[in-house]
Amino acid sequence: MTGFDLAELLAERGGERYDLHTRHLNHQLPRMLRTIGFDKVYERAEGAYFWDAEGQDYLDMLAGFGVMGLGRHHPVVRRALHDVLDAGLPDLTRFDCQPLPGLLAEKLLSYAPHLDRVFFGNSGTEAVETALKFARYATGKPRVLYCTHAFHGLTTGSLSVNGEDGFRDGFAPLLPDTAIEMGDLEALAKELARGDVAALVVEPIQGKGVLPTPPGFLRAAQELLHRHKGLLIADEVQTGLGRTGDFFAYQHEEGVTPDLVCVAKALSGGYVPVGATLGKDWIFKKVYSSMDRVLVHSASFGSNAQAMAAGLAVLSVMEDEQIVANARHTGDLLRTRLAALTDKYELLHEVRGRGLMIGIEFGRPKSLGLRSRWTMLQAARKGLFAQLVVVPLLQRHRILTQVSGDHLEVIKLIPPLTIGEREVDRFVDAFTAVMDEAHGGGGLLWDFGRTLVKQAVANR
Repeated sequence: MTGFDLAELLAERGGERYDLHTRHLNHQLPRMLRTIGFDKVYERAEGAYFWDAEGQDYLDMLAGFGVMGLGRHHPVVRRALHDVLDAGLPDLTRFDCQPLPGLLAEKLLSYAPHLDRVFFGNSGTEAVETALKFARYATGKPRVLYCTHAFHGLTTGSLSVNGEDGFRDGFAPLLPDTAIEMGDLEALAKELARGDVAALVVEPIQGKGVLPTPPGFLRAAQELLHRHKGLLIADEVQTGLGRTGDFFAYQHEEGVTPDLVCVAKALSGGYVPVGATLGKDWIFKKVYSSMDRVLVHSASFGSNAQAMAAGLAVLSVMEDEQIVANARHTGDLLRTRLAALTDKYELLHEVRGRGLMIGIEFGRPKSLGLRSRWTMLQAARKGLFAQLVVVPLLQRHRILTQVSGDHLEVIKLIPPLTIGEREVDRFVDAFTAVMDEAHGGGGLLWDFGRTLVKQAVANR
């Protein structure tokens, strides 16, 4: 028997977590966490909550950037993983056809009946890479269009359709793809007229800023693309699997039937990385056109038994517990209650989103005292006020949230899809308390703002 004991290792060295990251991993992560006071030590997690060593609970409104759609450690998913490990399946032989991938593909496709086949990889960025390759090969065209401010992943192909320079800088040359403004059908038509566009890849709701596509844009874009023999790729890595109150976010708009759909994150159940690219039959048959091309696109760990079992369990739970309906109902409740606060707080500009993907945007206040403080933060670095709100939500109210993107005054809420009225009450009460302090004009919130200003200036 091996001498490895995981519990013993964690008990002995778990306290070194931040030092280990500083020495051996991304050294800027612990530095950033310490700067904003996020260097917590969480001991366990379940559902929508974490607990620290003192037994205090923390409400998770971030869900691991959307990975934890069912919350942490859902018992059905845990049991499925125990079962698949105990089964001792002959996994990843590479030269057989195991049942679990076919069963998961069949179940996924039942939610998108206009699509026919699935490729399984290991992540969202791999799902996007697959879609880019398939679109280029199937159309015989080299260029893919994307929207400004888009996020589709950080591997080289996905980075080529990333709408933020901060992620792209220093990694050129990238693929010859072209950005258009989201909703700009005239720009789309102009690019398509050049005759070399394979596809448009688009998030039905952009994660950065939580910006939905304008009404009618997806359907009109699809018609334009098909007229020019191009494809519509829907990136549902974050918006899919119930996040927006429908199974896929593109389903909010009638008549939209993407040619390729990318999913990942929540399909994992929070345990085993998995990505999936759903597509039309003719696209797959063109890519895999002969036995010689059977492995022209593959993934070493794609379709592994653990990931497939987790995905099947996730979809079963979503149906049994009516997760999509809960996301729609709870999301409407949370968004409505937050939107009602815009008349009370002049720093609160807008609340938007769908289902449990909600953006809270702050803006320039009217009163002189608040405006001077706002201007001070903006002069140092845009986005600092949103960070001022995120920090006390964690430090004082034990609620984990995130700023939705660099240089944005927007907080994004993407909690587990299992939350209910209790969590809505807790978040709204905490958010109201933070807003009361911000509009009071003093206190620890603005003191911390001065700290962030100094940090921003020092980083220039």
